[in-house]
Amino acid sequence: QVQLVESGGGLVQAGGSLRLSCVASGRTFSRNVMGWFRQAPGKAREFVASISWGTYNTYYADSVKGRFTISRDNAKNTEYLQMNSLKPEDTAVYYCAAGAKGGITSWEYDYWGQGTQVTVSS
Repeated sequence: QVQLVESGGGLVQAGGSLRLSCVASGRTFSRNVMGWFRQAPGKAREFVASISWGTYNTYYADSVKGRFTISRDNAKNTEYLQMNSLKPEDTAVYYCAAGAKGGITSWEYDYWGQGTQVTVSS
């Protein structure tokens, strides 16, 4: 079992930055692919970024590539999402996810956090 708790969301002006954190509990954190998804009101949950557990390979949605950076610290059981040059369209609830397989679809993840709100004002 892995339990995930996100933090770091908030209100920021367009062009600003935020860093989200996700702390995991459970012995298998280091062997899980970690990901971030987001869901805006009235829209489906969408993939943002993921990072593998062994090689630390990263993948990004085209909409955030070059602006967001995902990272993880297995010693601290924590993953991060550094978000720069934020846009109003980045406004959503951001969810941390973990899974043995990982990928860009939500069904590939087994564990989810409760979400943290990110609001970008224009």
